[in-house]
Amino acid sequence: MSEKRLKFKMPHVFVLLMLIIMICGILSYVVPAGQYQRVHLDPADETSRMVIDPASFKYVDQTPVSLMTALSSLAGGMSQAADIIFFIFIVGGSIAVLQKSGALEGGLRRLAKGMAGREVATIPVIMVLIVTMTVVMGACEEFIPVIPIMVALALRVGFDSITGTAMIICSTSTGFACSILNPFNVGVAQSISELPPYSGWQFRAVMLAVMFGVTIFLVCRYALKVKKTPQLSAMYEFDRTREEVVEENEEMPFGTREKLVIAVFLATIVMLVVGVLKFGWYFSEIGALFLGMSIVIGVVAKMGLDGYGQALADGMADICSGALVVGFATGILYILNQGNILDTILHGAATLLQGLPSQASAVGMYVFQCLMNYLIPSGSGQAAVTMPILSPLSDLVGVTRQTAVIAFQLGDGISNAITPTSGVLMASLALAKIPWAKWAKWFLPVMMIQYAIGLAFVIAAQSIGLGPF
Repeated sequence: MSEKRLKFKMPHVFVLLMLIIMICGILSYVVPAGQYQRVHLDPADETSRMVIDPASFKYVDQTPVSLMTALSSLAGGMSQAADIIFFIFIVGGSIAVLQKSGALEGGLRRLAKGMAGREVATIPVIMVLIVTMTVVMGACEEFIPVIPIMVALALRVGFDSITGTAMIICSTSTGFACSILNPFNVGVAQSISELPPYSGWQFRAVMLAVMFGVTIFLVCRYALKVKKTPQLSAMYEFDRTREEVVEENEEMPFGTREKLVIAVFLATIVMLVVGVLKFGWYFSEIGALFLGMSIVIGVVAKMGLDGYGQALADGMADICSGALVVGFATGILYILNQGNILDTILHGAATLLQGLPSQASAVGMYVFQCLMNYLIPSGSGQAAVTMPILSPLSDLVGVTRQTAVIAFQLGDGISNAITPTSGVLMASLALAKIPWAKWAKWFLPVMMIQYAIGLAFVIAAQSIGLGPF
């Protein structure tokens, strides 16, 4: 008589966040209430940012939260994070309009066809194009439909399905880990940390060049090994029986209209960079830019009013879960503040870390973010959960807030390519017909190398006092 194995299944992210909210509500009855005083960094300037006075902590009367307060925390969190939530909706809808035009898929097909005979060179070219969209505008889900095309391309030139899938997944995960202007993780984290929008981009650019360069090298090296000895591939037997994922004669249009769409997209990237770095654009302006891009693309692609509206709505619907995670996550902060235990937690953490080198504290933040991403794979959601705690904590233990954001984005991005709680990863592997276990076995050594590189950059950021603060 066979015994049933008990299998643990990670709860849905909404359920997980609601459980955390309830636990925080219970903790408000147990953890002593306490408060720090918030003061202006420059007492003579009332517009300067607010920071914690580390010598001002005191215990206050207990303020346990009621069940009704705990349940209403979701509404409170949604209200507090409204600007971020609506920004995510606008950007997600606008990117969906770009995808709906077919220009991206058509362009990648044309590129793949044009690179015939230069197999290895195809890999870095495609990966650079994909990572550019990821580091600038947070594109990720948009590449899921391209997975079968890349798998077919890899098989056609003598590689395997893992190589084709890696070109997409490794590019997007590394792009999130080293993002420069990504509004979904860096933008949200810096907003919560009160840092200037997209400050420290030069350091991030160096980080991207190093980590992505190593990642491209590892993918290319693997592809060449498989081409030389196909039996080395974990997918060798299955790939031999695979039908062509994309027919040879299947074409996607890439004429004048599609080229104009790509031109509009590229112009948007240029305007985004100039607007952020020169004019200090923030959520409202960036959201307006993306919305304007979607309107122009809708006209160029001749989608029609209904077609444009439907594409925009579909994009917002697809990203709805990710946007609302931010509100749920902010509900945790709402409960901690209502119970007056957030500052007590900060005080306890700071007491534990006192006396440690600031680099050690920065490394601890990095490890924490790496582990947190397995629970909350949403970049915006993870930022909403962790940065309200780590930003003031970094002030108390001598870590710059910019370093805390670096630790967050590295922890958020690297494991995106392996965590089974990521819907994007699992959908991509399903389209590629690659079992998660086989993919994880291949990616694990790559991830370990990326984690080591990330660790070095976190230490470097703290050592040079990466700022402005």
